[in-house]
Amino acid sequence: MLDPTLFWTIIGGILCLMELIFPTAFVSFMMGVAALVVAVISLLLPQYTLLVGLWLILSISLTVLARRFLNSHRKSAITGDDVEAKAISGIPAGTTGRVLYEGNSWQAKCADETRDIAPNEAVYVIEKQGNTLIILPNKMLDRD
Repeated sequence: MLDPTLFWTIIGGILCLMELIFPTAFVSFMMGVAALVVAVISLLLPQYTLLVGLWLILSISLTVLARRFLNSHRKSAITGDDVEAKAISGIPAGTTGRVLYEGNSWQAKCADETRDIAPNEAVYVIEKQGNTLIILPNKMLDRD
């Protein structure tokens, strides 16, 4: 039978390397880190059943913590070069509508809630709130 420490070290290494090949939003990486922690614990507690349970608990805990940490530090502002979009339909003042942004249709709302957006009007994306883009018409940002 394979030594538990060697087993968990191999599993941890494979899972961590899998993240490089198949990006899974750090899920397989966190599972690998949990397996490496279990490998260290297996030096003191070499029972496979307890180690598997411990690995499951650590994997879930590390994945949840990583997602919370990454989501809390994710910026909601649009910072890329491609901040222009085009209104698909008219967007009445204070309501949401649809814009074409990066080749996809997005729900959007004008930052100036007193301003209507005309159909096919060019707009700038200034922020992202969940699945809704906050936009401003190009005319409002032009200072010429």
